[in-house]
Amino acid sequence: MKLSFLKLALAAACAALSLPSAAPAQAERQRRAVRPEASASPKQQKDASKKAADAARVFDQIMDAPDNSIPKELLDRAEAVAVFPGVLKAGFVVGGRGGSGLISRRVTGGWSAPAFFKLGGASIGLQIGASKTDFVLLFMNEDAVRGLLEDKFEMGGEASAAAGPVGRAASATTNLTLDAGILSYSRSKGLFAGLELKGAVINPDNNLNEALYGIKAKELLTGSNKVQMADVLTGVIVFPNTLARYSVK
Repeated sequence: MKLSFLKLALAAACAALSLPSAAPAQAERQRRAVRPEASASPKQQKDASKKAADAARVFDQIMDAPDNSIPKELLDRAEAVAVFPGVLKAGFVVGGRGGSGLISRRVTGGWSAPAFFKLGGASIGLQIGASKTDFVLLFMNEDAVRGLLEDKFEMGGEASAAAGPVGRAASATTNLTLDAGILSYSRSKGLFAGLELKGAVINPDNNLNEALYGIKAKELLTGSNKVQMADVLTGVIVFPNTLARYSVK
């Protein structure tokens, strides 16, 4: 009888000891559920990493020319930054292709995990004649970011993007651009300049966003920082890290 009681007591003690480890194990499973490896295919991971590397490279090249780059004062004010590298001109012709890129939202101490978007539309001004064009957009306030996160965001009228000033002192010379919700830049054949952007349509690539993060672009770029950097694919984290080299607050 005493032996049976001891066995029961020992079993209860073992069960009690095992309870604390169950909660961390469950939390770890939930954390891993949003890791890129949990849902994104190898092809999607490779595609996302290439897009991030291209966007980071373009931004680096633009910012490495201090006299002909985005003024730091403006970059420091931006709520979000979008980079669309190598957009094909055929994207602005009926039946043609467009481009894709990444957008990161400013968070405390850096930039958020990037959401993936697509860019297309009817016309991008004089840049229509270029074979490939890099675009950089600065979203300067909360309203601009909210507009971006609609299912289909088209630039035109009040939502058009003003040409962003270029150079070290340019931000101090144009009050109009400082009040704009979106500032846009383009680089084609080595020439980098501000460009008024109308007719461009930006859509979230939520197939890729959900595969990488388990959530859509709107969830990723609003509210609290929902995806920790530890859960971002190594090849993708290069984009927010690149932004952080030029602006952190």
